[in-house]
Parts: sequence; structure tokens; C-alpha cells
Amino acid sequence: MTQAKPFCLRDQAENEVCLKDFLGKWVVLYFYPKDNTPGCTIEAKDFSADFKDFENLDAVVIGVSADSCDSHKRFAEKHNLKLRLLSDPDKQVLKAYGAWGKKKFMGREFDGIIRSTYLIDPKGNIVKHWPKVSVKGHAAEVRAAIEASTS
Repeated sequence: MTQAKPFCLRDQAENEVCLKDFLGKWVVLYFYPKDNTPGCTIEAKDFSADFKDFENLDAVVIGVSADSCDSHKRFAEKHNLKLRLLSDPDKQVLKAYGAWGKKKFMGREFDGIIRSTYLIDPKGNIVKHWPKVSVKGHAAEVRAAIEASTS
């Protein structure tokens, strides 16, 4: 099993959040391209709608993008999001988790954030990775993976 890479980043309230703070809990660490874009909004709202279910599984959901803390705050308030959103403007965590790289859009290739999710167990090990996530139904898929791992 691969140990999750440690990090500390600031959330939408400018609080420092470190991965080690969540030892003993499941961590859903998802990387998304941009606040207030259609796919990212759907994904964040779906995770937020399932917030209680994740909480009942002793899991926290953390979203990471390169957007600023202020942008995350506006995004969370606008959509009544219940999850923590972390700001990685230097892209260090994005790169460490392979969520920054070559993308293609409308025939053009560029560097950007690759929508992906990691499931980290209570001991800090990565137990599942979803590369190139499709947002529809993803929150339910992640929740099912935790349920399967705890039964």
C-alpha cells in the first residue's frame, strides 16, 4: 500500500489544514480544476449533499484546486458547500498527487489540473485512486468504496 503524501494547505477560512490532522478517519481527497465551473460545481454539490453520509462513515471530504482561499470562500458560500476546500496556488500538492499535467481540450494541449480523487484510509494509506474522474455519480461511487472497505 502507498502512504499518502503529507501536506498542509489553507482552506476557505484561511485555516491551515494538514493531512495528518485526519489520521483515524477516512479522507476523500479530490482535485478539481476551477471554482464555479459547471463540472466542478456539480462535483462539489454532490459531495456536499452526501456530507452526512460521509460523516457517518467517519470520513472527511476535501477538495483541492489552485484557486485562492477567497475564491473558495465565495464558491462555498454561493453553493452552500459543507466541505473543506484547500488552496494550492503553487501546485505543489497537485503535482505530488499527479493531479497536474497535460490535458486536451478542443484539440489543444495544455498543462492543467486533472480531475482525480484519492481515498485515504484511517492509517494514511491510499486505498483507491480515480484518475480522470467523470463527475456524474462520482460522490456515490466514492461513498460505496468506503462502505465496501468498512464492511
